[in-house]
Amino acid sequence: MNYTSDFLSSLLSEFKRYKALGDKTFAQLSEEDIRLRQGEEDNSIAVIVKHISGNMLSRWTNFLTEDGEKTWRNRETEFEDSFQSKSDMISAWERGWDCLFEALKSVNNENFDTKVYIRGEAHSIPQAFHRQLGHYAYHIGQIVFLGKMIKGSEWVSLSIPKGGSEAFNKRMFGKK
Repeated sequence: MNYTSDFLSSLLSEFKRYKALGDKTFAQLSEEDIRLRQGEEDNSIAVIVKHISGNMLSRWTNFLTEDGEKTWRNRETEFEDSFQSKSDMISAWERGWDCLFEALKSVNNENFDTKVYIRGEAHSIPQAFHRQLGHYAYHIGQIVFLGKMIKGSEWVSLSIPKGGSEAFNKRMFGKK
């Protein structure tokens, strides 16, 4: 059994699952929806995406040889909506994920024990990826929650819809 390969495969699957939640949320939203905010201090979906994308590019660019907090990153501007369109937002989202997936593909048995740094703090590769998996899941949960609030009764569930557990379990387990 190759634990490194199993670990990386599991991570890839989880990251893809969270990305899909964001993708499916964006598909339900309009240009206006991505910019809605409850209050002046709140983040819109577009702002959350800008932050996640900026974080991904910083953390995963040359992550084996450079600190994950790059000098070129300006985290504060990630909380300003500067996307010209929903398409621009999705392009930034894809760039961030592409960077993460390339970093994940670069890990192998030879470099698995490399210490990587985030803000000067040493992490094992599993620690670094788990740290970011938690961070991205947190923000993608916000995106889904906001999307559901924005769409209201028009929201298409991304999992088992309310009231659908019994039918789902019958399909999954073949119960009658």
